[in-house]
Amino acid sequence: MTRIIGIDPGSQRTGVGIIDVDDAGKLTHVFHGALVVAGEATFPLRLKRIFDELCDIIAAHQPAECGIERVFMARNPDSALKLGQARGAAICAVVSQGIVVHEYAATEVKQSVVGSGRSDKTQVQHMIGILLGLKGPLQADAADALAIAVTHAHTRASLVRVGIPRTAWRRRR
Repeated sequence: MTRIIGIDPGSQRTGVGIIDVDDAGKLTHVFHGALVVAGEATFPLRLKRIFDELCDIIAAHQPAECGIERVFMARNPDSALKLGQARGAAICAVVSQGIVVHEYAATEVKQSVVGSGRSDKTQVQHMIGILLGLKGPLQADAADALAIAVTHAHTRASLVRVGIPRTAWRRRR
């Protein structure tokens, strides 16, 4: 059994999802939530809160592996910089706990979970609910984080079967 944490970084809300995957590939929901940090007085305090709360979640649930969404270019440069800084705080929290970070593009996550790299958030939320047997609506950031964890579980299983390193796993476009 391997426990995986998925993180959907954001400067206002950071999604966190944790799943277990057994040797047969069965996925089990462990935890999900969104760290709402928009209420902090300053941006550096938001980053500290992301770091601290992720460290607490990691300590409580003891994941062995991590998947995180790769940064994308936002239209607004200020938003892109803030997202990158929030992502950095999340990565530092994970690495400070001795966990290796694996990065996934948003299109890769959507392809893995829904079957199309151009799916929308509601499709991702719906499929994560089905894959993990969750009832009721999921908060979007938490669903995205669970989707990243599921993508990591699927990717690691495929890499084991194929026998190649993740760095050699490239898509042809």
